[in-house]
Amino acid sequence: MQSKGATIRIARRNRIVRTDQRVFNALGYTLVTLFGLACVLPFLLIAINSFTSESALMHNGYSFILKEFSLQAYSLSFKNPQRILWAYRNTVCVTVLGTAIAVFMASMTGYVLQRRDFPARNAFSLFFFFTTLFNGGLVPWYIMCTRYLSFRNNYHALLLPMMFSVWNVIIAKNFMKSIPYEITESAKVDGANDLTIFFRLILPLSTPLLATLGLFSALAYWNDWYNSMLFITKENKMSLQYFLQQMINSIQALKNLVTMGASASALSGMVSLPQETLKMAMTVITTGPIILLYPLVQRYFVKGLTIGAVKG
Repeated sequence: MQSKGATIRIARRNRIVRTDQRVFNALGYTLVTLFGLACVLPFLLIAINSFTSESALMHNGYSFILKEFSLQAYSLSFKNPQRILWAYRNTVCVTVLGTAIAVFMASMTGYVLQRRDFPARNAFSLFFFFTTLFNGGLVPWYIMCTRYLSFRNNYHALLLPMMFSVWNVIIAKNFMKSIPYEITESAKVDGANDLTIFFRLILPLSTPLLATLGLFSALAYWNDWYNSMLFITKENKMSLQYFLQQMINSIQALKNLVTMGASASALSGMVSLPQETLKMAMTVITTGPIILLYPLVQRYFVKGLTIGAVKG
């Protein structure tokens, strides 16, 4: 009798646990779905309104329903296809090369800084962290880059400034603390040198870290326009982001000039320029390729950020 009663109580407890689990899962999926929609819907709104006319957008406002289909913004964006192809070429090449070098440097530096047998690891860590709090200022940095490093109209200006990130080094250092140090010690006993240990043992165990650093670095290089603005004046060496920003600024400047003092016919012609829809079309053009990275690194992203974070 007691056994039967205990079985009934266990069954009830299991039903309650299963019910709580279903409620928790339902709430979790609902919140994740709402958060996903909050992230996707703004980009969807931009994509839809990039295919509408400027006049319809000004009259009806932003809407998920396309009122008047128009490719005017995209035709203006690709009016000079050679320039935009140059910009794409520059950005893609700099992003691929810069990401590879940045990930390699951050992972190798993080590995060295967490090695117990490296006596100066704390001093170097402090030195790297110090650079995140203080810097020499924009003017000395600009003078050094242009006068001594020859960054003017040079691809080095797009590649070198973001090649080393202290934030990525900190992530790499914390992640590699989670890799047992006994792996390094046993490899040294077997006669392996430091490069062999790093390339053949540490890197294969650091796939989540490499994916995370690759995503951060690729986004930084792809979205960079500031270095191009400072150092690049030749059209065939501009980054994609800076080239598109120049287009928007040119249209805004033309509209301002016409508004300040031009004939009525010229004013009517300039007002029809798709300034707002052009912004959205350029957002789609620049965001489309880089967004393909997320499905490739999604399963590694959270793990690469959180493993070793508690150890600091």
